[in-house]
Amino acid sequence: MRTALILSAAALTLAVGVARAQDTSMSFFITSTGLGKGANLGGLDGADAHCASLAEAAGVTGKTWRAYLSTSAVDAKDRIGAGPWYNAKGDKIADDVASLHSDANKISKETGLTEKGEQVPGRGDKPNEHDILTGTMADGTKAVDQTCGDWTLDGAEGAAMLGHHDRKGPDTLATATSWNAAHASRGGCSQDALKGTGGAGFLYCFAAN
Repeated sequence: MRTALILSAAALTLAVGVARAQDTSMSFFITSTGLGKGANLGGLDGADAHCASLAEAAGVTGKTWRAYLSTSAVDAKDRIGAGPWYNAKGDKIADDVASLHSDANKISKETGLTEKGEQVPGRGDKPNEHDILTGTMADGTKAVDQTCGDWTLDGAEGAAMLGHHDRKGPDTLATATSWNAAHASRGGCSQDALKGTGGAGFLYCFAAN
């Protein structure tokens, strides 16, 4: 009996592991809309709630969603779980945190889709909305003093580090192809300031479980 129970438990563990390994449902998306308050997201809690609300509206439930954002006390890479992550069409974005922050990640205009499975306008489109709020450096750690007051500012003060989801930008910008650390916002943290460089207050959202 004891042996049978051990074998049953082992089989169940294996089955759960296989099920998780085969789960290619959406676990990554770019928000289809911002909150309309520039970089004032109501802090990390407000940003996470925005991700969760959009995912639920898209019919994805049972997942814990985290916005890919750093603050003065938190690194974005430590908030988003272990991976792997898939977009709304089942395309793998990255296997794990290390590959996400390496050249192995697959974020691009074609794969950086919204929760609706739609492309986000990028460089060359009108409007260009490729600037995604991150507050984060290329390695996934916080960009000091570039988190718009830990995502509570929406005026002329402060700055936010932004990434280019389409991996495109002017040749004069060495970091133009960075998905999470292309450049900082100019003119503050307001909605107009974000629009000024090609953004709309969008976020990267990752399932942390």
